[in-house]
Amino acid sequence: MIFDLITFVVTFVIGLVLYPLVIRWLRRMKAGQVIQDELPDSHQKKAGTPTGGGVLFVAIALVAGALASLAGHAGALPGIAGLAIGGLIGFGDDRSKLLVGTRGIPARLKFPIQLVLAIPVAWLATVEGAAHQLFLPATPWVIFPLAVLAIAGTANAVNLTDGMDGLAGGLSVIAVGALVLLLPNSQAGEKALALGLCGALAAFLIFNRYPARVFMGDTGALAIGYALAAMAIQQGVILLLPLIGLVFVLETLSVIIQVAYFKASGGRRVFKMTPIHYTFHHHGWTENRIALTFWAAGLVSAVAAAGVARLAT
Repeated sequence: MIFDLITFVVTFVIGLVLYPLVIRWLRRMKAGQVIQDELPDSHQKKAGTPTGGGVLFVAIALVAGALASLAGHAGALPGIAGLAIGGLIGFGDDRSKLLVGTRGIPARLKFPIQLVLAIPVAWLATVEGAAHQLFLPATPWVIFPLAVLAIAGTANAVNLTDGMDGLAGGLSVIAVGALVLLLPNSQAGEKALALGLCGALAAFLIFNRYPARVFMGDTGALAIGYALAAMAIQQGVILLLPLIGLVFVLETLSVIIQVAYFKASGGRRVFKMTPIHYTFHHHGWTENRIALTFWAAGLVSAVAAAGVARLAT
């Protein structure tokens, strides 16, 4: 427990010291956020805010995981692979948005890329981690395809949620922290990587809370999603992943429902705007209120997932 606390504190302090430098560097690189035209006026003023800030908390977490592995602590490799691969995909998407001025890599291309690159992460997570998955038959023909889908799906869910200051970052700290501290099967290397990520994310939140001075970008969101799913698979709790990250799931479902109903009804909508945090914003909720409320819901669901895991093991 002392080692876990030290990891969190050290990575938090490193992030706190380095983020002002990274923000200045992103400004010099003209890495300003491109805001979608359909977003509310309150978001249009965020255009030009530096994005891609996830590169620092990903780097800090990778170093924490690598140091833990070098020290002989097992379990960091799947999370390291998830952070690195997810971060690279996200970096390519962020770069495309900034250079081409579009919404990034087209979804019809990006999702297949995510699925293909999820394969080595899923393989590492199943080989390095649990021999079986909770509530699932112990057969690779079921577990492995589900693991690949879970990694790509979680990455996209975190990315969709990353639309308001502090929202996705805070939810990620809760989900990742609960996964390694409250669930029973986390290994020492996995804990070091996860708490390194949580510490660096907590530092990022100092600069990402409303009004944000930097955004994580797809670099951070996809890296978090890949790593979170990899660690859940590694612990054998792939079916509890939707409960651990319930708010991410609900945000994604709101988009799926909206799109499906829009097409089926000829243009009508279920929600004012999706992901659903924008609907709350349209109804007068401040960004801080939305973030705090969603964080509370994320904490409750993560604790519930931990309770289910402990009862079942």
